[in-house]
Amino acid sequence: MSYCEYCQKLPLDNVHRQYHDEVYGRKISDDFELFGRLILEINQAGLSWDIILKKSDQFRIAFEGFDYTKISRYTEADVHRLLQNKGIIRHRLKIEATIYNAKQFLTLKEAHGSFFNWLEMQEIKNTRDWVKLFKKNFKFVGGEIVKEFLLSIGKMEGSHEETCPKYTPL
Repeated sequence: MSYCEYCQKLPLDNVHRQYHDEVYGRKISDDFELFGRLILEINQAGLSWDIILKKSDQFRIAFEGFDYTKISRYTEADVHRLLQNKGIIRHRLKIEATIYNAKQFLTLKEAHGSFFNWLEMQEIKNTRDWVKLFKKNFKFVGGEIVKEFLLSIGKMEGSHEETCPKYTPL
């Protein structure tokens, strides 16, 4: 059963149904939201998406609205604070990657006006090359994380099946 089929059978108030119907595959241009989505995808590695969806509001609070400018200045004290936060995934490497990636977002914003602009400039057509580009620029990103990130932000075709009511071609 596909994700679309699975979600269509769920109650309207289910976190997967809400994510599928309202968020997944929709184009995002706001850099804070793009950064937030990357944080969530990185933290999902090795865990179920259900856990991440249920903790997403706590991630937003813990990481100051996904403000990568603020996060780029986090210190070891902030890492320690986040490691104590039961509302998020307490994984040192993922937290440190988030801080590093915030600095990279800031660098790309300074060079291209925004992270969104940087994404839009890329003429990449396949997942393999996207993964190479992300691994060159970010930490804790692998094939599945990059693919799901791009699907979730409407940058790559395939987030919804053509028969899904939420499907819109790119």
